[in-house]
Amino acid sequence: MCCGVCKTWLGNADELTEIYCRNIERCAEYGIKCITYNFMPVFDWTRTQLNKEAPDGSTSLVMYMDQLKNLDPLKDDIRLPGWDSSYTKNEVRNLIMAYSELGEEGLWKSLKKFLKKVIPTAEKCGVQMAIHPDDPPYPIFGLPRIITDEKNIDRLLGIVESPANSLCLCTGSLGSGKFNDVTGLVRKYSKMGRIAFMHIRQVKLLSDGSFEECGHISKNGSLDMYQIVKALTDNGFDGYVRPDHGRMIWGETGKPGYGLYDWALGAAYINGLFEACEKAEKE
Repeated sequence: MCCGVCKTWLGNADELTEIYCRNIERCAEYGIKCITYNFMPVFDWTRTQLNKEAPDGSTSLVMYMDQLKNLDPLKDDIRLPGWDSSYTKNEVRNLIMAYSELGEEGLWKSLKKFLKKVIPTAEKCGVQMAIHPDDPPYPIFGLPRIITDEKNIDRLLGIVESPANSLCLCTGSLGSGKFNDVTGLVRKYSKMGRIAFMHIRQVKLLSDGSFEECGHISKNGSLDMYQIVKALTDNGFDGYVRPDHGRMIWGETGKPGYGLYDWALGAAYINGLFEACEKAEKE
């Protein structure tokens, strides 16, 4: 994660970034080699429903455009999944106004300052900083979002040309934008050695830009999981992988999107894909 002060670069951002660097050093002391963070303003991943029921009885997270259009965080006291519920309505309003004034280029300037300060520490410690894409990968509520597509990822990686400045490539986040060729992105950045962490999950894209999270198997959604994993194995990827998000199945309760049963199914499926792709390479 990265604090809001560093994203706006207001107040004591320099002091907080120094603390961040010390925490990178502490993580390295305990053998942590990859730190994932994001640069999404105000809200983390955003969905309009937590428990959309599928025909098989499972529930999952969804983003429906018609529902999103009816939400106004400047007027309404609303709480969407992925939001920090500790914010008051006035705090949300003030943050949105601050980021709207900062704009996209202002957010890029903050990210550049952040990376210029933390990447040298990460390099020294042997840690990869892996930025998570914006989810969804386009602006919401007039807020700038910048880690969204190939052009912007290239810009990010060019700020500091170092393996320590890398990606947490989330297939579900980037795949939520129909303009992204997820398999192509995985192939490109794994070949460059700039993917430190893979979040592998499935989404089903709808015609109006809405999307639904669903089971990992390719036939369930819009992403070709076999080709995604093949792109990794073709380029010798040896970073971290996890099944990301998941349905709530078999009566499981808990935090929506983080069902352990479906995560276990996803992990087994992904392991099977890696084995199949690795064996195919040898034939």
